[in-house]
Amino acid sequence: MKSALLRRTAWLRPVLLCMVMFSRVPVVAQEKEKVDPPSAADLKPIRAQKDYLRATLDVLQGRQEFQTRDGQALLADVAVFEKAAAWMLRFEEFPKKDYIDQLRKVVEKGTARAEKLQQGKANWPLQPGTTVLGYVSAVDGSVQPYAITLPQDVNPKEARRWPLHVVLHGRADQMNEVNFIHRMDGKPLSKKEDQPQQNWIQLDVYGRGNNAYRWAGETDVFEAMADVKRRFRIDEDRITLHGFSMGGAGAWHLGMHDPSMWSSVGPGAGFVDYYRYQKKDPDQPDQRLPEPQHTTLGIYDSIDYALNAFNVPVCTYGGENDPQLLAGASMTEAAKQMNVPIKLIVGPKMGHAFDPESQKQFMAFHLENSAKGKPRFGERKQIRFTTRSLRYNTCDWLTIEEVETVYAPSVVEARVNEDGDVEITTTNVRALRLVRDVGTDAIIDGTVLECRAAADGLLPDVYFVKPDTEWQVLDYEDSRGFSSNPERHKRHGLQGPIDDAFMSSFVCVRGTGKPWNENAQQWANWTLDRFSQEFAQWMRGDVRIVDDSAVDDTLLATNHLILFGDPGSNALLKKILGDLPLEWTKDRIRIGKQEWTSADHGLSLILPNPLNPSKYVVINSGNTFHDKEFRSTNANLFPRLGDIAVQKITGGTSGGFDEQTVWADLFDANWQLDATP
Repeated sequence: MKSALLRRTAWLRPVLLCMVMFSRVPVVAQEKEKVDPPSAADLKPIRAQKDYLRATLDVLQGRQEFQTRDGQALLADVAVFEKAAAWMLRFEEFPKKDYIDQLRKVVEKGTARAEKLQQGKANWPLQPGTTVLGYVSAVDGSVQPYAITLPQDVNPKEARRWPLHVVLHGRADQMNEVNFIHRMDGKPLSKKEDQPQQNWIQLDVYGRGNNAYRWAGETDVFEAMADVKRRFRIDEDRITLHGFSMGGAGAWHLGMHDPSMWSSVGPGAGFVDYYRYQKKDPDQPDQRLPEPQHTTLGIYDSIDYALNAFNVPVCTYGGENDPQLLAGASMTEAAKQMNVPIKLIVGPKMGHAFDPESQKQFMAFHLENSAKGKPRFGERKQIRFTTRSLRYNTCDWLTIEEVETVYAPSVVEARVNEDGDVEITTTNVRALRLVRDVGTDAIIDGTVLECRAAADGLLPDVYFVKPDTEWQVLDYEDSRGFSSNPERHKRHGLQGPIDDAFMSSFVCVRGTGKPWNENAQQWANWTLDRFSQEFAQWMRGDVRIVDDSAVDDTLLATNHLILFGDPGSNALLKKILGDLPLEWTKDRIRIGKQEWTSADHGLSLILPNPLNPSKYVVINSGNTFHDKEFRSTNANLFPRLGDIAVQKITGGTSGGFDEQTVWADLFDANWQLDATP
């Protein structure tokens, strides 16, 4: 029987190669080989060819045939090679001797692609095996890579829809875009006679480097998936997610936060709980993070989302001797306490890697569930769903729109009963939405509400709100106005904290006027410069920066605005000053009963933009974690300033500023401060 299983799974080996390739990379930073950087003479011909590739791309971008969506996709497939080389040269990323050869080959490949594109002979998009493609990110306009592995005979024009495997790599501190392309591009499918053809499309995500698929790295996963769906016919009911090590942490995160998206989820190792992973005890005052940092761990700690495994099959793996077995064991136990099954495979005597037999069991589980597919609309009769952030608020036909208390657990248990009604119980929910026709009536916390009559059947969804103690169903007009309600309520994509603004399209706006305080202005300029440098190096894209005088209606409508300066220097800040929940003058920053001197304190906050409430405005902040956190464990990439903070600023010499947070807080569900600070 065992030999039969080996024959049936032999064809998995080449497909698992990507996963194995990254699986042995430890989560801790890799020890770097001491090598001399390449000389200017060695790099000169490479730079020249890269510049030639850039010039060729500039010419191609002006041609009519590349103005279409398909043409833009082909350009991105070439541009990603030039971008990879440019970033490697910019940050001097040569940790090993062979990296200069990798760079040379990547530039040569990019040039060859550009020449084929000029000739109208682009031959890479449908070739079997593994190919690196590119897309342009909405976050910052950067081009980002991903790898696609195609089986034989994929034809987007045919009716067949393909299953998709989304694979998340482990941490690899020495991996940049060039190294990713070098590892992935051009790997052929296995041609062994005993290995049937691969029967799914595989997406290996780059994820903007090593960030555990958080923040812009999380957005990269979904943008890469969207690009694959634009190019190929993907079966939305058969999307599998798996990864190992940092990729396991990412699979836990994305799998538990968006459980109805996947046909199955497969985290290998990884981490799910900041404190246990860092070997800290939050009950010990000297080990507990200060507020609001402690509370906002609820955004990412997957252990808080274990209930959501009820909605998706989960098979996790850990080596018997791997400390990261703790992730799978913790999640399995937490889910068990709620009568939710998670399959745990333990590799006998294994450290931080898969053993062959466990890997076969692991992949067999996911292939079986991919073959079944996730429940289609109308098939899922029960949902058990929890969240601590409205960033993650949907499970299939149910969406939590508003909560009563931010970062407290919100729980919805819903089932379609034998009469066709949807019975729902809620905790910490004050607005929710159901897809129309999932049930006849809704019974929410004991209140019976008629779904079918609501909104006259003209809208795809039915909205329910709890303004006080009882639930109500909204009619057509109120339903239409719900999402565009000008009143400030925290909702999906407008729930904070500050770092949330950098997960979708944003533009930094610098002031051009005379500042109230020169020292505070220099700090704002330094903050923008630091964010620009760190985002480029660690999130692999350049932030877009404009002057306050350049902000027009189009930019305002399509971007979060990140304003730097004070109401004297920044015209946009002056314009919205009266809408901020504070007093800000040339002398003082006053919030509630507390006040600080404007000259030596910096104010940072996030709010719905008073000039466009569907987007954020952020003041004087980029990501609130910095170079030190990026270089350490990915578990440290959590918010530092909440929604609003005041920092004491000192220094200002060529060495930069020192910052000490003197006060930080979270706005409540109505974008207000809960109490006077």
